[in-house]
Amino acid sequence: MSSVLPRLGAAAAAVLAPAAAPATASAPASQHRADRLGPDAASAASDGWAPQAIVIGASAGGVDALLRLLGGLPADFAPAVLVVLHRPRGPVDPAASLASLLGARCALPVRDAWDREPVRGGQVLIAPPDYHLLVDPGPVASLSVDEPVLYSRPAIDPLFESAAAVWGPALLAIVLSGASADGTAGARVVRRRGGRVWVQDPAEAAVPTMPQAALAGAGADAVWGLAAMAGPLQSEPFRSRR
Repeated sequence: MSSVLPRLGAAAAAVLAPAAAPATASAPASQHRADRLGPDAASAASDGWAPQAIVIGASAGGVDALLRLLGGLPADFAPAVLVVLHRPRGPVDPAASLASLLGARCALPVRDAWDREPVRGGQVLIAPPDYHLLVDPGPVASLSVDEPVLYSRPAIDPLFESAAAVWGPALLAIVLSGASADGTAGARVVRRRGGRVWVQDPAEAAVPTMPQAALAGAGADAVWGLAAMAGPLQSEPFRSRR
């Protein structure tokens, strides 16, 4: 791996300013759950839209959610997938790594991201332990040893924010189970730049704090259980035409 330089300088800072709170931000939880049946959610598979990239953030309770979500992706899935899961520092047995665990369930190649590698469709890149994962124009992956964000490194916000700057309206961000507000600021940036945000239904999430924070602070284009998310992700617009 090449040397990793501190990131999130002036260029990335331009996307950090919070967007105005969406109209759904103050809606009650019951309305958020109803949103999963709304037009934006229902049209995800039928309006022809598909992202070039999907960024996923998860924390406590997120391993099971990732196994279920990524395990349902077809082998001809077209978008690039980048994942941040909060996890403790320290050495990791490669046989028990997150990449190995997810790779055993997922039809796509899954591995830890390398610094400055091209980001390609049809593969899953994971933030390595103790590194932020960002995206630079190209697109290329970039690893950062900047300070933790909301006590976490890797953190979700840096990935969401940098990916939104690269892909804009061609980005889908997904917020899964977790015990912090990480991902909320990033979800606001994704929506402000025209991308879409899906949030795991807090009623289903093992730890609902992170989905609830995203809904309250950023809103969402769809609020779904994991089984409901599988439909659009397996639909024709998301599949490669190779």
